[in-house]
Amino acid sequence: MNEVVRAALVQQRWTGDKDSMIQASVDAIASAASQGAQVVCLEELFYGPYFCQVQDTEYYSYTETVPDGPTTRLMQEVAQRHGIVVVAPMYEQEQPGLLYNTAAVIDADGTYLGKYRKNHIPQLKGFWEKFYFRPGNTGYPVFDTAVGRIGVYICYDRHFPEGWRALGLAGAKIVFNPSATSRGLSQHLWRLEQPAAAVANEYYVGAINRVGVEPLGDNDFYGQSYFADPRGQLIGDAASDTDDEVVVHDLDLTELAEVRNLWAFYRDRRPDSYDSLVTP
Repeated sequence: MNEVVRAALVQQRWTGDKDSMIQASVDAIASAASQGAQVVCLEELFYGPYFCQVQDTEYYSYTETVPDGPTTRLMQEVAQRHGIVVVAPMYEQEQPGLLYNTAAVIDADGTYLGKYRKNHIPQLKGFWEKFYFRPGNTGYPVFDTAVGRIGVYICYDRHFPEGWRALGLAGAKIVFNPSATSRGLSQHLWRLEQPAAAVANEYYVGAINRVGVEPLGDNDFYGQSYFADPRGQLIGDAASDTDDEVVVHDLDLTELAEVRNLWAFYRDRRPDSYDSLVTP
């Protein structure tokens, strides 16, 4: 495993149809790889619109099986072609009626490593996700990849500190948080929560958002994708708040040991005193 990992985030606006959206994402992965990226994460539900702005069974048609569906297989080919680890968030059908907000994790040789299913599902205006998704049942897996141990935590999950901590306890060095989040309701939290999670759990966080206003509603997705280091600082500038962008930065994994030696949060945890946190 390299001590410095070049990582990439892809933020994009909805192109208007699934095929062109997938092609735009394939092109963005190629762009990331051409800049030396070794791992890349796409945005939440990357190949479709954010259809959760409405409640309509028509959008069940965006589901695919994971890993046997065509988009996962394509992403395996793309990962192998470029020698890059790919995190691809999709709408998964396990079987009719069992639908999940899922991210497939694919290693740099094209090997499918597994999936994370979004655990926390919102249900509020413009984010009617309980209509579309069951809560995840995969726990909080960490994946051994060509760039080291990575985790995924999807959008609304970020408001819940327990999953962040579970990923850290399982050894994650980089956690990707693909999202579809819009101006207004929670924009002021965008620069707070993920850097705070990086500090509390002493790993890198890649926060990804889409951009633009889509035909299904008035949610204005504001982009601003970024990486946060384990000291809570942004690495470089956040991406544009209006335009497609591929964000590429180097993540120095030796910094994790330095921070953990300075701030011994894992040593000083008191799990024996936390029983009440999981009492229903």
